[in-house]
Amino acid sequence: MTTENLPDWVPASGHQLRLTGVHFDAIRVRGVRGEAVLHHLATLTDGLPGPVVREVAGGRWTYFLIPPGASHEFDWPPGVTCYGPSARDQYVGIPAPDGNTYPLHWRCDPPVEGKFVDPELLHAVVTAQLCREPE
Repeated sequence: MTTENLPDWVPASGHQLRLTGVHFDAIRVRGVRGEAVLHHLATLTDGLPGPVVREVAGGRWTYFLIPPGASHEFDWPPGVTCYGPSARDQYVGIPAPDGNTYPLHWRCDPPVEGKFVDPELLHAVVTAQLCREPE
């Protein structure tokens, strides 16, 4: 993996906490719901949804990284946690592009400088997945 296009907030090894709202905002969805959102998003983007971090232990959270400040432009449904600029500091774990990064890993390819998950598309997919009408 070449590191020349990696943003400077991606660590060279292991994983590190990064303050949200500075380099990115994060939208967090738990477990299989997060995987379902990612699958739908990947289908709509030809397999290139943008940077997505997956936690493989505990709550098995999926973190969708969007441009800084973009999280507050949308009304996110219940079941979604929004990490962005806030009165309180909020951090998200960011893994290195490869090597031992347990319990975090890049679910898709590591990020490229300036590329994020499309927040408008993510909001539409999350809303469709989590706010379905009962049949």
